[in-house]
Amino acid sequence: MIPVNLRSEVGRLKAVLLHRPGREIEAMTPENAHDALYSDVLNLNIVNQEYGYFAGSLEKVAKVYYVQDLLETVLEHDDAAELLVRKSCSLDGCGFLADELLGHDSKTLARELIEGFVYRKGKDPDSFAERRYLLRPLYNLFFTRDASSCVYRRALINSMSFDVRNRESLIYKTIFELLFEANTLRAQKHDSKARTEGGDIHIVKDGLLCIGNGIRTNRNGIDFLVDEFRNYDDTFSFVVQELPHSPESFIHLDMVFTFLGPHRCMAYEPMIRKQGIFSNMHTYVITTSNDRTETREYNNILEALKYMGVDLEPVICGGNDSWMQQREQWHSGANFFSFGENHIIGYRRNSHTIDALDKAGFEVLNAEDVSEGKVNPWDYKQCVVTFAASELPRGGGGARCMTCPINREAVDWNL
Repeated sequence: MIPVNLRSEVGRLKAVLLHRPGREIEAMTPENAHDALYSDVLNLNIVNQEYGYFAGSLEKVAKVYYVQDLLETVLEHDDAAELLVRKSCSLDGCGFLADELLGHDSKTLARELIEGFVYRKGKDPDSFAERRYLLRPLYNLFFTRDASSCVYRRALINSMSFDVRNRESLIYKTIFELLFEANTLRAQKHDSKARTEGGDIHIVKDGLLCIGNGIRTNRNGIDFLVDEFRNYDDTFSFVVQELPHSPESFIHLDMVFTFLGPHRCMAYEPMIRKQGIFSNMHTYVITTSNDRTETREYNNILEALKYMGVDLEPVICGGNDSWMQQREQWHSGANFFSFGENHIIGYRRNSHTIDALDKAGFEVLNAEDVSEGKVNPWDYKQCVVTFAASELPRGGGGARCMTCPINREAVDWNL
């Protein structure tokens, strides 16, 4: 296994963790979609087509690990299977099911832990009939960034804000510890009220993280990160951007801000200008050195990063039209994933954002051509790989949300 080693958001990608959406996303109805953290139901056939070109493009540029394959391998270890199954059943209140599940082969069991286990009339307690599942499906698993995120040489097993996602954290903890032999850390282990999610955590460089503070990552979670990383370097800093708690399109920092390269970023303009819903959102830098901690406020995230020696030129999500900025941000128009310096991938549907990237000098490539080997992204100094998406954005995330990078090459910040 390629070891965990992530020291930036933009270094050339060597390994990434993905999950191909499966039958678990068909387990939603309009009635339970909100509980599953969705605002709509998705069509699996269309999702598979869209995701195929996305994943296929990344397979051309890096080693891709898939969660279900790794979970099958994990479940071949009896002790790991025992722990995962019993904890999973306990979380969903169906401990009586554990012995039955442990009798299944690893492939079947991996599928059940992801897709859920359906209630059987006459065999299972009637109390499960209404919710249909004894073991609930992992509706959000294809957003691999949320529940686990690699930070430097460790895997942060995130403390999720909603119980429906707790089993994801269990799975990732086992995968990273058993297969990648990585050290893991988790905020909730030290503070029961602490919450962190990967969409809010951006690695700028050694000694500097960018953190979103909103409905998913709370101040307790940030305090944990400060305490955990203050000894990583002689001086360690955190650029913190507050986020509105509603609507749901602002759940993570990467929905309004992502790194494209060492000196480029994608940003939602109202966040930079502190307009509208962002008018009361604060931006500040926490710096720790030895036993001393200092906090200083700035006008916006770009100014704060510049103070920390990272001068970024923004490309504006949605272009210059404020209406289009709102429309495209809603469907993850700022949520790009960098697989190399100024080599990014994102939704084609956000046409005004793609036009802004084109004007900024990014060659616009089609994921269909990249995934089929007709075009090589590395032939271009900077490019954006676009993939068609109508169903995937309705899940509430974009390319960065759907990736958990494990290893990147180092970035030369002097270039």
